[in-house]
Amino acid sequence: MEISEMTNKLNAAKLKVEDFRGLFDLEKLETDIAEFDQKMADPTFWDDQEEAQMVIKEGNEKKDAYQTFKNMEETIEEIAILIDMLRDEEDEEIQSEIESNLAELEQVINQYELDMLLSDPYDKNNAIMELHPGAGGTESQDWGEMLYRMYTRWVEKKGLSYEVLDYQSGDEAGIKSVTLLIKGTNAYGLLKAEKGVHRLVRLSPFDSNGRRHTSFVSIDVIPEITDEIDIVVNPDDIRVDTYRASGAGGQHINKTDSAVRITHKETGLVASSQAGRSQIANKELAMNMLKAKLYQKEIEEKEQEMAEIRGEQKEIGWGSQIRSYVFHPYAMVKDHRTNEETGNTDAVMDGEIDPFINAYLRLTMNR
Repeated sequence: MEISEMTNKLNAAKLKVEDFRGLFDLEKLETDIAEFDQKMADPTFWDDQEEAQMVIKEGNEKKDAYQTFKNMEETIEEIAILIDMLRDEEDEEIQSEIESNLAELEQVINQYELDMLLSDPYDKNNAIMELHPGAGGTESQDWGEMLYRMYTRWVEKKGLSYEVLDYQSGDEAGIKSVTLLIKGTNAYGLLKAEKGVHRLVRLSPFDSNGRRHTSFVSIDVIPEITDEIDIVVNPDDIRVDTYRASGAGGQHINKTDSAVRITHKETGLVASSQAGRSQIANKELAMNMLKAKLYQKEIEEKEQEMAEIRGEQKEIGWGSQIRSYVFHPYAMVKDHRTNEETGNTDAVMDGEIDPFINAYLRLTMNR
């Protein structure tokens, strides 16, 4: 790598870090950290264990953000000194060190930017993802299973984990619906980018005439929220149905009606669970999901109201088409919100969806 290229990379990194400085008040961050330390030194700090854990978690996050920022600044200064040394005298070891430090700095900056993008209240929570194929029978149900595989592959690549809360097999192939609990830090913050309708265009493997078909699957994503929200659900406002739990391929998990589906009569919101070992456990899981859905609906309605006051045309809800996956007559996956696209459809279907997620997060941050 030439010295001029190293200098350009370093200047780009400097600009990025200066952008970060403008996005938060460094002095306030220092004050907040000092206040957290003062709280933890109080003899009564551990009287409320739950509150204490929340304070520690928030304090550590602020300390990490502050320290990472200072480390980036120090690294930039060190690299600048090394580049000056290299200008004075060519040295392969110094050059190798600069290149290594620049590569590492770029990774740290990218991760730091992602952490800043995921700053909404529930971004760090687990995510509940529901896949619902649209009209089209086997075609759409098969597309639902393809997306189910894509997301579980993505989960594994990210080092997260998932649990199938509800699985309804398709009549001939695919799925009628699937509900996943995706566990891990930032699961919701990342996957909220996937909320919407996903469209597939391909030559149908189920059409004997080999015609091209278009299929749709709606995806809903909500944060897992248990005791963090205060939503009261009147028993008279819901209908509770039980059914036999089943897994992929229609295999019964058990022979009792342990699976639970709860329908909120006024809104039509539905939450289902068959992951628990008992009907009681599944009812609790489904109720927590329903509360989270009701909470999110309330937030979205407030956002819509504010958008109308400001005169914005803002689409709220998960009914709008967000991404197209075209397998024929050409190969292309394109996100219609960000214009992010790729011709490597195989990689996308194998879980390589981070470019789409990151582009969406950057778009929403810049609004």
